[in-house]
Amino acid sequence: MPKLSQKKCQWNVQPATKEYRAQLPSDPNPRNLQYRPKQTSVEELYRRYKDPHEEMIMAEGMSRLCTDLEVDPQDIVMLVMSWHMKAATMCEFSKQEFFNGLKALKIDSLEKFRSALPSMRSELKDEDKFKEVYNFTFDWAKEKGQKPLQLDTAIGMWQLLFAEMTPKWPYVDQWCEFLEERHKLAIPKDTWNQLLDFVRNVDPSLSNFDEERAWPCLVDDFVDYLKEKGLVQTT
Repeated sequence: MPKLSQKKCQWNVQPATKEYRAQLPSDPNPRNLQYRPKQTSVEELYRRYKDPHEEMIMAEGMSRLCTDLEVDPQDIVMLVMSWHMKAATMCEFSKQEFFNGLKALKIDSLEKFRSALPSMRSELKDEDKFKEVYNFTFDWAKEKGQKPLQLDTAIGMWQLLFAEMTPKWPYVDQWCEFLEERHKLAIPKDTWNQLLDFVRNVDPSLSNFDEERAWPCLVDDFVDYLKEKGLVQTT
């Protein structure tokens, strides 16, 4: 990675003090003041990771960010981070996404970034937030200009997400095997979204599976696959 140029700054105390005072909020009560990340610090973080040719953070910058945060790029916390950033595309942050995301997370330094990771990871324990992250993943992970999600990407995302679910879905491996054996096509958004409803609401014994409900065809076919293979778990 090319070295980042360092911008020289001159410090003039009197104008800086005047500017600081001008930016002070009118409310003198510190309990009524909300924390705001330092714009200059966020800008420095952005410049550290942005692409040298594009006004955004791309794959190389994301890799460097992961190194600085001491986190594996495949760690699900990077997906949760992207959700907070409202990122449109995997492995990319626009300047606006990065700034707005750090503002929402109250982050303006690498230390605060690292400290926020456990909290971001724990958000997946909340059912509502897990669903938000799950639904976000489809558009984030699909290729630009494509409507469905490529099968190999979908399988990878399902394995990543369902590994964090409590209780665990006992059929995640069988679901992936079924798709590779029988489907072999990209995954539409409706199937992606409704699978989570199936996982959460249908008992592993399939005793409460409603065949009359308008499940996606893939879900219906998967139920038949489980029965055909004798894989249905009984209570």
